[in-house]
Amino acid sequence: MRILVVEDEATLNKNISDALISENFRVESAFDGLLAERFLKKESFDCVIMDINLPIKNGYDLCKEFRKYNTQTPVLMLTAFDELEDKIKGFDSGADDYLTKPFFMKELVLRVNSLIKRSRNQKSNPTGEIIQVGDITINLNNKRVTLQNKEISLTPREYQILIKLSENIGEIISKKELVKEIWGTSIDINTNTIEVYINFLRNKIDKPFDRNFIRTKVGYGYYLKIE
Repeated sequence: MRILVVEDEATLNKNISDALISENFRVESAFDGLLAERFLKKESFDCVIMDINLPIKNGYDLCKEFRKYNTQTPVLMLTAFDELEDKIKGFDSGADDYLTKPFFMKELVLRVNSLIKRSRNQKSNPTGEIIQVGDITINLNNKRVTLQNKEISLTPREYQILIKLSENIGEIISKKELVKEIWGTSIDINTNTIEVYINFLRNKIDKPFDRNFIRTKVGYGYYLKIE
């Protein structure tokens, strides 16, 4: 498991890295927001630990940028202040957890393990509380859909279609299957109702973000493709 430690204070950065290495993590270190940004765009990590007060680009801005293209990798934020406003701002920036300095290294390791475990459970349990499809996050409890950390407002029918496609990534779902799943037998499957709702979804999920998630297999049906 790989961890990126973003902390400008050299001694603390080393102490965190040593604690993680002793637990068999592989660690990369960055000492400013710009270098960390380069790491995050080029490399893949299981967890990111970042300080808020970083040179060049602070932790809030770094996390916001990261969430534009990665909503899945957990982020643990570090701060010298235990203010509620700071925590709210951190969570709004996309952080998953918060740790106030000074802290015990054992607690940091426990937090990291917990975040990684939760992230892996979400990936391996598509029928659980969260469905993660590329940049799309679907919370099944509150029916909230986000893309690149922005909430997407869907109608109940649009939401049901997205769920069906998301639970069968890459598999072609016929119009007949979608009609049966969502409307039962109450409408004529020869109508263009499904095409209309697919177009609605594309206007909300694909076009505003310059994506092409929802694909059509002419004569067969629809499927999600994550690039």
